[in-house]
Amino acid sequence: MAEVMSELPGKRKEPADGVPQGPGKRRRKARGAGERCVPPPVKRRAGVSFSDNHFAEAESYLEGGLRKVRPYYFDFETYCKGRWVGRTLLDVFSTEFRAEPLEYYQQAAQAGRLRLNEETIRDLNIVLKNNDFLRNTVHRHEPPVTAQPLRILAEDDEMIVVDKPSSLPVHPCGRFRHNTVIFILGKEHNLKELHTIHRLDRMTSGVLMFAKTLEVSKKIDEQVRERQLEKEYVCRVCGQFPEKELTCEEPILVVSYKIGVCRVDSKGKSCKTVFQRLSYNGKSSVVKCFPHTGRTHQIRVHLQYLGHPIVNDPVYNAESWGPTRGKDGIVNKSDEELLRSLVEEHKSKQSIDVLDITEDDLQLAFQNKTVEGSLSSADDGPREEFQTVSNSTDTEAPASSQPVATPSIITELDSGHFTCNNGKANQLGLRDPLCGECKLVRPDPCPKDLVMYLHALRYKGSDFDFSTEMPDWASEDWQID
Repeated sequence: MAEVMSELPGKRKEPADGVPQGPGKRRRKARGAGERCVPPPVKRRAGVSFSDNHFAEAESYLEGGLRKVRPYYFDFETYCKGRWVGRTLLDVFSTEFRAEPLEYYQQAAQAGRLRLNEETIRDLNIVLKNNDFLRNTVHRHEPPVTAQPLRILAEDDEMIVVDKPSSLPVHPCGRFRHNTVIFILGKEHNLKELHTIHRLDRMTSGVLMFAKTLEVSKKIDEQVRERQLEKEYVCRVCGQFPEKELTCEEPILVVSYKIGVCRVDSKGKSCKTVFQRLSYNGKSSVVKCFPHTGRTHQIRVHLQYLGHPIVNDPVYNAESWGPTRGKDGIVNKSDEELLRSLVEEHKSKQSIDVLDITEDDLQLAFQNKTVEGSLSSADDGPREEFQTVSNSTDTEAPASSQPVATPSIITELDSGHFTCNNGKANQLGLRDPLCGECKLVRPDPCPKDLVMYLHALRYKGSDFDFSTEMPDWASEDWQID
C-alpha cells in the first residue's frame, strides 16, 4: 500500500539515496567513478563588439609602403559538433583537420595549446561529448596591406563614413584580423560596435559607411531594399570601352565562396550594371559603373563578360580564364579546372595572398568540393583550425568570418611548453616552434600590386550623399597600365 501511495499524484517519491528532489526538477543520474563532467554551454551576449583586449593582441607597424602586423597568438574556439560526439579528439583531428599533420596536434597537446572545457588536455584519445567546448591556441601571421591611411570622410551621431584603401578587408575574415577596417577604427579611432551597412571587396577602395546604432542600420537597409540607394563606382579597364552607355544584365553565379570567384551563368542571380566611358588613353579606358544590384563581384564579372576586365584585376583578368579572359562567358574549363588554374597561377607569381587564403586552405577546399561545384567554406567542411565563436556586432557578416575570442597571449618556456598569460602584452617577433609560417620566408608584395583600379566613388541615399575625389589612376593622362 505504501508503494501505491508513493506513486499517487501530489506525492513525491523519495529517491533511493534518501535525498529528496526539488519541485519540478529531474533527478540527475549519478555519474560513475571517473566519468567526465561537461559544464553547460555558456550563452554569449549578443551585440558585444571587439574589446581593448582584442586590439592589444598584436602590434601593427608601417614598413616599405606596407602596413604589417607582428605574428601573435590567438585562440580558436568551438563547441563540439554533433558529428563529433562519441569520437576521440585523435579521430576528429585525423579526419576533419587535415591542414596540419596529426603530429602537429599531438605536439600542440603536449605544449598545452589544446583545452577542453577550459582544462588543458594532453591525451587526444579523450572521447568528445555534447556541449564540450574546445580551444586551440595558434600562432597567426597576417598578410600585409597597403600603408595608405584609412581616411574619415564624415562622422556624426548616426554614421561614420571612410575612404577605404585597396587591399584592406572590411571585417576580420580568413587570415585578416588586425589589418581590417573594423580593427583600425576601433583601435586607432576608438570607434567600436559599428554596424556594417554595405561592403566593399578587399581589393576595392572608396566610400564605406557604418552605422553607429542598429536603428540607423535598419533605416538604410530599408533604402537598399527599396532601391533608393544610388551607387557610383569608377574603374580603369582594358581596351577601348564603347562610348555609348552600356547596360549588362547577365546573371552571376558564385563558383567558390572559399576562393572568391564568380562567373556569368544562366543559373546565377539576376543583376544589372550600367556603364559610361569617361576617357580612353589609347590603351585603357576609365569607366563609371552604376550597379543597380549588389551581387558578389558584380562590376568585375560584368566587365570581364563584356571583354573589358579591370586592368589589374588579379582574378578576372588572369590568364587562367583563357585567351579571351572569359569574354562572353567563354572559359572552356570546368569550375574545378578554373579554380585550380587560378590557384596555380597565383602560386607561381607568389601572390597567393590575393585570394585571401592559405595554401593549406586550398588543399582542404579541393578535398571538400560541394555538389554545386563550388568549394566548401561552410561549417560542415573541415577547416585549418577550429571554427570560431563570434560575438561581433557586424549583423551582415557570417559568424564564421568573425574570429572573436578571448585572447590568450603565450610566452615560450625553456621546456618547450607554453603558458597562457591573459591580458599581458604579446612578445613581439616571437618565433613559434610549431608554426609552419614561421619556417617560411615570404617576399613582401609591392605596394602598387595591392591597388586594384576599382573605386567606390559615391553613395547617395534619401538623406545623405558621400563621395571621394577621383583616384590618381582615373586621370585622363594616366599611362601606367
